[in-house]
Amino acid sequence: MATTPHLAPRLTRRQLLAAGALLPASRLSLAASPAAGDARLVLMILRGGLDGLGAVPAPGDPDFAKARGALASFAEPALPLSGLFALHPSLAQLHAMHGRGEMSVLHAVGLPYKERSHFEAQQLLESGGQRPHEITTGWLGRALAANRGKGIALQAAVPLVLRGPATVDTWAPSALPDPTPDLVTRLSQLYETDADLARALHRAQALRAEGMPTMQVGGMAGAPRAQPVVTLARRAAEFLGPSGSAQVAVLEMGGWDTHANQSAPQGPLANNLRQLDSALGALRDGLIENGRWPHTAVLVCTEFGRQVEVNGTQGTDHGSGGAAFVLGGAVAGGQVLADWPGLAPKDRFEGRDLRITTDLRAVIRTLLIDHLRVSRTAVDRDALPGTSGLPGMPLLRA
Repeated sequence: MATTPHLAPRLTRRQLLAAGALLPASRLSLAASPAAGDARLVLMILRGGLDGLGAVPAPGDPDFAKARGALASFAEPALPLSGLFALHPSLAQLHAMHGRGEMSVLHAVGLPYKERSHFEAQQLLESGGQRPHEITTGWLGRALAANRGKGIALQAAVPLVLRGPATVDTWAPSALPDPTPDLVTRLSQLYETDADLARALHRAQALRAEGMPTMQVGGMAGAPRAQPVVTLARRAAEFLGPSGSAQVAVLEMGGWDTHANQSAPQGPLANNLRQLDSALGALRDGLIENGRWPHTAVLVCTEFGRQVEVNGTQGTDHGSGGAAFVLGGAVAGGQVLADWPGLAPKDRFEGRDLRITTDLRAVIRTLLIDHLRVSRTAVDRDALPGTSGLPGMPLLRA
């Protein structure tokens, strides 16, 4: 994609295809995907509004240093990408994936929502609706149902994005030891008159017999305790492997609402990015070990970006455009896909935000249609209604 400032207001199909023509044929596909049933998708939601210009700075933009002030530099040098862009120094593993052609960056990306509310923006990110709360199920749950696929949420409850008619399990680490055989026997006797509880218990026993980690299905296991996202990423790889039955996994990570001390070397942004980088590295390692990495695409996204300029507490406030990442063995990586709007005040949305030039739903559509092979009809009608006019994206390998 173009990586120099220009004034094009939207990312057009022609621009995407022109950029894709610069890639080797073996790395570009608008329609190809793994064999049916092999494809795996991981969705990582960063809750709180990741600062896209912090994670993916644009030092080549002539207005970057002035616009970002104290946030324009880091304790260590940024990791260079192509054109105008670089990665935050905490994202070393992502940078290595980019160099191997396994990760692409999308910049100036976001949803068509401008009200800056975390709750409404996250509801739209997960529901796939055009207005907050008009849809009460999730785009991924509806897409999985169309393909009769199965999903796993790496948390105690099913997130909105997976809710709907699809088959979905949850897993979260338990603070309690594994149940004794005697306890399992007593539970079986207790649940035998309740079909739903008996079915959940049977599924948990079957997964344990297959060598999967202890499941928390339907709230049967003990109360979950907070665990590093790295642990959840490792488990996600297991559930997507040959001994698991999930086609899709959803993880999330909070703490991205960086209103203060954002530039500190051990501040919230740098620490969160280090954790994210480690988690994505662990996910890759696990999927390589079980052979699923070549068939996997991972989307890392957030509900909105943050304002361009630093605020009075050395952080950033809620904004619009931001950055997302697509990685995996099925991804045509090594790209920065950005119809860059520029950072001068006149080029910003409302004079303060990075302007959105790529609709995040175009990215999601491409992954659903070209990677998971959800029918275009099902995507247009069920998963992402109102998005049929969005262009495809050059995200996947041939």
